[in-house]
Amino acid sequence: MRRGLAVCYGVAVYAGFLGVFAVMVDFLANAGHVRGIDDGMVSGRGAALAIDLGLLALFGVSHSVLARASVKRRWTQVVPTVVERSTFVLIANLTLAVLVWRWRALPDVVWHVDHEAAHAVVWVGFGAGIVLIVVSTFLTDHFDLFGLRQVWLYARRQPYTPVPFQVRGLYRWVRHPMMLGVLVWIWATPTMTVGHLVFSLGMTAYIAVGVALEERSLARELGAPYLEYRRKTRAILPLPRQAG
Repeated sequence: MRRGLAVCYGVAVYAGFLGVFAVMVDFLANAGHVRGIDDGMVSGRGAALAIDLGLLALFGVSHSVLARASVKRRWTQVVPTVVERSTFVLIANLTLAVLVWRWRALPDVVWHVDHEAAHAVVWVGFGAGIVLIVVSTFLTDHFDLFGLRQVWLYARRQPYTPVPFQVRGLYRWVRHPMMLGVLVWIWATPTMTVGHLVFSLGMTAYIAVGVALEERSLARELGAPYLEYRRKTRAILPLPRQAG
């Protein structure tokens, strides 16, 4: 693949991710600049639930399957290795964009926070989840995670080397702070509707499955250091381990 093309592709996919991430913030906040999760298309409850679960499955299954090492080996027979990660991000972008576009509203209210102070606290939690996600990406390697480091090294004719395993910052408290941020973000809403609840439950299930699969892969790839880290550190909730 031509080096300039690889860089342009990687940068374009990353820009697309930034756009999709902003749209998802708007979607979950019901801000209405693009579309809120409780706005727009309303179908019969059964049809809406089936469509929404299908959209969640489209994202969750594609994201989990393409992250597996065995699939990556086959995938790179079609997609150049240098843009494999960027293509993974592109597919995530597209599936999330389709989810927002075709989501069916289920606006019946499950709970609503009326108290002004509690309402503000919930929105602080919403923002804190987003901040936690972003900070977590930079505590590993933000640019490697989104495919930019790969195309940059390729453009400079330097060999790619995996990001070394290291524990710093939030990773000293939990093994998956990014997933903790996602959970806080998707559940922190002052008005929980049926549709938002379906989204939050579906994404929580995806995170549970995805974390389990990722843990298995990391244990195989990193061996004893990761197993020791896993023994000492909680997966999601920053609770202390019991002695012994």
